[in-house]
Amino acid sequence: MMIVGTVGAFATEAGLDPVTTVFWRCAFGTVFLGAWCLIRGYLPDRSLSPARLALAALGGVCMVLSWIAFFAGFAMTSIATTTIVYHIQPFFVVLIGVLFLKERSTSDQMTWMVGAFVGVVLASGLVGSSGTVGMSWVAGIALTLAAALLYAIATILAKGLAQQRPEVTALCQTIVGVVLLAPFADLFGSVPAASWGWLLGIGIMHTGIAYVLMYSAYPNLSTPVIGVLTFIYPLVAIIIDWVVYGHPLGVAQALGMMLIALGTLGVRLGWRFPGGRTAPV
Repeated sequence: MMIVGTVGAFATEAGLDPVTTVFWRCAFGTVFLGAWCLIRGYLPDRSLSPARLALAALGGVCMVLSWIAFFAGFAMTSIATTTIVYHIQPFFVVLIGVLFLKERSTSDQMTWMVGAFVGVVLASGLVGSSGTVGMSWVAGIALTLAAALLYAIATILAKGLAQQRPEVTALCQTIVGVVLLAPFADLFGSVPAASWGWLLGIGIMHTGIAYVLMYSAYPNLSTPVIGVLTFIYPLVAIIIDWVVYGHPLGVAQALGMMLIALGTLGVRLGWRFPGGRTAPV
């Protein structure tokens, strides 16, 4: 989570458009994850049927578009704001499940979700900000919410690949990204020499090493521990945005992050309100 928390700084320092940045993220990530899966014996994967490949490819499209929208949000708002708002994605997973998959949700869960969405409004800087919010900022928040929604869809699609190694699923996603974005990315023409180190970092550190570490750790951790550790990611991003780029959080944004954190933990850990209904709604 500490590694992933630096991705905003790496994308900012690379100084490229989001499509080109994500293309190279996928390219370098493919090399690392492909080598990792081969060394570990995860490939060839005999469970990769055409149906599984199609599902992985669809999830890959959603993930790649999510990364593009996420990186675009950095330039339009700030690293801290984009990262905080992006963390609303677990609630999109719940909402999609309730609205389209006929899953049940308790009144306590819905209350936590409402609180988290209020947190998004505060964290976005659209209200309670001392300065004037321009249309670029509003567009950045919209793109970040779209990125969170696309990530949630990719997460739900990944449930259909539960029997497949997550590293193989991630590899399928990065391969899709390379194929999908190659016609649109500025592959070599305008990439300064100083950008290559940052691009390598995004592909190898944030897409390769960080994913492998997370996938190796999750089976050995309880849900409460994972839920708490998840917030190291935005905390690191906030510190970097403040110390390196001089963008401290305002009071309203800090309160918004607290509401999102409480809502996320409330849903994941099943916290109940006194006298609340426990029956599904």
